[in-house]
Amino acid sequence: MFTSFDNTTIFILLIALGIVGWGFYRAQPYGKQGILSWLQSIILMAPWLLFFALAAAGIYLNLASILFLFLASTGLYIILGRKLREMAAENEQQRSDSPADSPQQYHTPNETEEKSSVESGAAPSPPEKKLTDTEEKPTPIPPEDLKIIQNIFGIDTFFATETLPYQEGIIFKGNLRTDPEQAYTRLSEHLEQKMGDRFRLFLVENPEGKPVVIVLPRKNDPQSTTIPQKVLAIILLLVSVFTTFEAGSLLLGFDFFTEPNRYAETLPIALGLFSILASHEIAHQLMAKRHHVKFGWPFFIPTIQVGTFGAFNRFESILPNRKVLFDVAFAGPAAGGLLSLGMLFIGLVLSHPGSLFQIPTEFFKGSVLVGILAKTVLGSALHKSIVDVHPLTIIGWLGLVITAINLMPAGQLDGGRIMQAIYGRKIAGRSTLATFVVLAIASLVNSLALYWAVVILILQRNLERPSLNELTEPDDTRAALGLLALFLMITTLFPLTPAIASRLGIGG
Repeated sequence: MFTSFDNTTIFILLIALGIVGWGFYRAQPYGKQGILSWLQSIILMAPWLLFFALAAAGIYLNLASILFLFLASTGLYIILGRKLREMAAENEQQRSDSPADSPQQYHTPNETEEKSSVESGAAPSPPEKKLTDTEEKPTPIPPEDLKIIQNIFGIDTFFATETLPYQEGIIFKGNLRTDPEQAYTRLSEHLEQKMGDRFRLFLVENPEGKPVVIVLPRKNDPQSTTIPQKVLAIILLLVSVFTTFEAGSLLLGFDFFTEPNRYAETLPIALGLFSILASHEIAHQLMAKRHHVKFGWPFFIPTIQVGTFGAFNRFESILPNRKVLFDVAFAGPAAGGLLSLGMLFIGLVLSHPGSLFQIPTEFFKGSVLVGILAKTVLGSALHKSIVDVHPLTIIGWLGLVITAINLMPAGQLDGGRIMQAIYGRKIAGRSTLATFVVLAIASLVNSLALYWAVVILILQRNLERPSLNELTEPDDTRAALGLLALFLMITTLFPLTPAIASRLGIGG
């Protein structure tokens, strides 16, 4: 059986195994809990991987088998989740029962000079020479405020050893002495108690990968959407409405701009597409509201081909941590993608000879996900050169393409934000460059890839600004969901190879 696989299939299989192996490598330092979390991610992805692998080998599962796979996967996922929560509760109980760590067990730099500060648990003052150097260079924060801010540090949170001017604030170098989340919570609370709401505290990594604390004035927070920007957003929305009607009319064989009186014919398609876009944007806003952050107005991207390529948004408040970045970024594609996938599946089930749309079966070769799902539901109907499909099939397909485009791991696209939330800014920067290179190569044969390469280069190449607590990573469940989203993006945008399409019997 394995000899029937072509090079592309083997390459995709190796990528999947590489992702699984990388997840195991990242999970090992966390012991049994890490391994269980890794197993959760495998169980979550296993049905999709098995489904596509069997289909590529020419083995097709019926609907009952597919549902059984997903139900079994969900059940095992829930069982492991309960086990993880039990282990976390036991560890928390053990920590609460153990005596507190004494300051003497820590090794502190400059121990002779800072002995009194360490023993008292207060923040150490920088050495006199460094203070002199700092005073020689005008600091953005007044010296009296700087002295107060230095007192928030302690032996049990962050041991500050050096201060450096940074923009309108200060960088504190030193040693992190506890869990990043606990350290950030204590430091930010102490800062607010001493300085009110005048400053923001960031816990991030410096270019050398070491934790540093940055204190900046709150006036550097993101600004709200201005009136001219809101006007532009409304204009783009209205243009997208017209282009969506135009895209629907072209699917039906006429031009809406020359025959606007036939709007009733294309209205169902336009409403279907906008229901997907609306669910995407509403999910973003609801998740942002849940986490008490502001998510700006959507700026839609109109296009004749599919009506719109979705929308760009920006955060209008500083994010507390990378978990919030993931949740807000993931919510939109999850809502829009699930609705699109449901429409596609229902449309395929409702398709029959005489359905409204007649499309060449060659089109089903343009997407691994759509092609395999179509083969699973339509079966031998794909052996013909033309297949009749229900309108929901087209709407769901277009919705999946729009969702997948927004899941590309680049810049401030949803996929880029997901990548930054899971792996950090350094990996997100590399994935943005890799995405741009792939699109540049693909643009040699696909004008759409060239369009998105230009969009990313001009509008979306920058990463999202750092969170207040940039050190705490999202949990493995979020990492697994992010990988699943990226996997579905690839299977939606990548075409079937001729060998796999032939084994599936698409087009004969």
